[in-house]
Amino acid sequence: MLKKIVRRNKVPDEHLPANLHPILKQVYASRGVSSDIELTLATQSLAPVESMKGLLQACEVLYLALKNQQQIFIIGDFDADGATSTALMMEALSLFGSKFHQFLVPNRFEYGYGLTAEIVDIAAKQGAKLLITVDSGISCHAGVERAKELGLQVIVTDHHLAGKNLPPADAIVNPNQPDCTFVSKSIAGVGVAFYFCLAMRKFLREKNWFDELAIKEPNIAQLLDLVALGTVADVVSLDANNRILVEQGLKRIRAGVTRPGIQALIEVAGKNQQKLVASDFGFALGPRINAAGRLDNMAFGINCLLADNLMNARTMAQELDSLNKTRREIEQGMQQEAETVMKDLNFTEASMPHALALFHPEWHQGVIGIVAGRLKEKYHRPTIVFAQSESGDELKGSARSIPGLHIRDLLEHIDSQHPELIIKFGGHAMAAGLSIDKVNFELFQQAFIEYAKLWLKPEFLEGTVISDGALPSQVMTLDFAQMIRDGGPWGQNFPEPLFDDVFTLVQQRIVGEKHLKIMVEKSGQLYDGIAFNVDVKQWPNAQVKQVHLAYRLDINEFRNKLSLQLMIEHISPSFL
Repeated sequence: MLKKIVRRNKVPDEHLPANLHPILKQVYASRGVSSDIELTLATQSLAPVESMKGLLQACEVLYLALKNQQQIFIIGDFDADGATSTALMMEALSLFGSKFHQFLVPNRFEYGYGLTAEIVDIAAKQGAKLLITVDSGISCHAGVERAKELGLQVIVTDHHLAGKNLPPADAIVNPNQPDCTFVSKSIAGVGVAFYFCLAMRKFLREKNWFDELAIKEPNIAQLLDLVALGTVADVVSLDANNRILVEQGLKRIRAGVTRPGIQALIEVAGKNQQKLVASDFGFALGPRINAAGRLDNMAFGINCLLADNLMNARTMAQELDSLNKTRREIEQGMQQEAETVMKDLNFTEASMPHALALFHPEWHQGVIGIVAGRLKEKYHRPTIVFAQSESGDELKGSARSIPGLHIRDLLEHIDSQHPELIIKFGGHAMAAGLSIDKVNFELFQQAFIEYAKLWLKPEFLEGTVISDGALPSQVMTLDFAQMIRDGGPWGQNFPEPLFDDVFTLVQQRIVGEKHLKIMVEKSGQLYDGIAFNVDVKQWPNAQVKQVHLAYRLDINEFRNKLSLQLMIEHISPSFL
């Protein structure tokens, strides 16, 4: 789909420190930074723990379980947020003196998502007395009800949007539940678990728990590497609170203060630990952990994060790397098939529906979310990709949306208007999951497209690239690129600066089958650039002499030599 580059309007930035570089100052102001306090990213500026609803009740429930030496089960989830949340809770319980805790992650292909009644039965048979959900649970009514039938206690820690009714848990910790005043509604599941641990340490301190057990009061900050990884990998908005959590975790990792599992993942991803940036969590470490949950068993990813020595961690990280390569191969095959389906439908720009819902009986459940995201990016339409469940009667769908359409709210509306269509659903504004009966696919597809058309304004369907403007040639330097890198963490809804300009195209060639390597010139200076996953039918193009680029400044390191590189987000011929 053709996209247009739109430059941000200039905004007032006088409220930010005068010693900031003027370009960076404007970048921060345009992203809503309201004061210099937001730029310090100090732990003292974190949202207060006591403002998160449900923490006191959760601490009381967990305290009694610890005191009575009850068997505690952490019920995790099968993505990177769920894995880091599970690892964090497992480690925290050990730090609190527990010797009777373990984790259980539902196999997504066998049991589906979250705390189901079947998972509760499995945990109960293994002696569980307290279940703590992480990154899930807020919509798991049947599972919580089953736990109460069996006499188990349940603490739900989650960040997903709550439905009209809450499950009957003993305690619910979720900033997105009604009447919670916690300011960071975008906190990831691992962030919620971290806040629970902060509150629990204070609660135990006041009970003289650590003195009673003759153990050292733990430093909860040692869990921040997990929080940073899970937060970025879950693609939640990097609001002020999340940026603090990510930056503090990054600082620890860069300083070499991290667990063997994360160190091993950094190594296998070929990243420099001392120069790690937030995007490395999303594009390098997170996918390798996610691969375990997508194709195999997320317990493998969690065990890597919990490894107590580097040798074991490296072995598991290598296996995760292999799974990730397999995941990429499956994803590429599915994406090609989906593209073929789109071509067969023969849509034009004018006839493209307002939303896409696709299904193929051979598609893999584990990567439908990634494929939905790729199609959403290419066609700029809300997209749901379905795969067949193990039984064959049900379809599991993964949805990705565009700005302007809250995908979970749309699914809720469809469910209210057509109660027979959706078996279950849940999610966020930009991503959601759902299940439907296979026989209802075409009916759902029709309803999804019709309601999306009603909800989406025409301007929302225009693909745009938001730019921070042109860069003067004097700041196209390694020093300025490093300043941008140090100015993060950058991420969802707090994007790394993206600039645009017209350049003379000097060289162009395809590398790695689908990536365009170019050299461009501006004001007498030459710059290397790379654009990933280009349309090889359009590029390289010997007829093009000028190109309009939207790019990020990057530092390329090769054989210990640093050079400036343009990471190209958008390229189009220019006829200026």
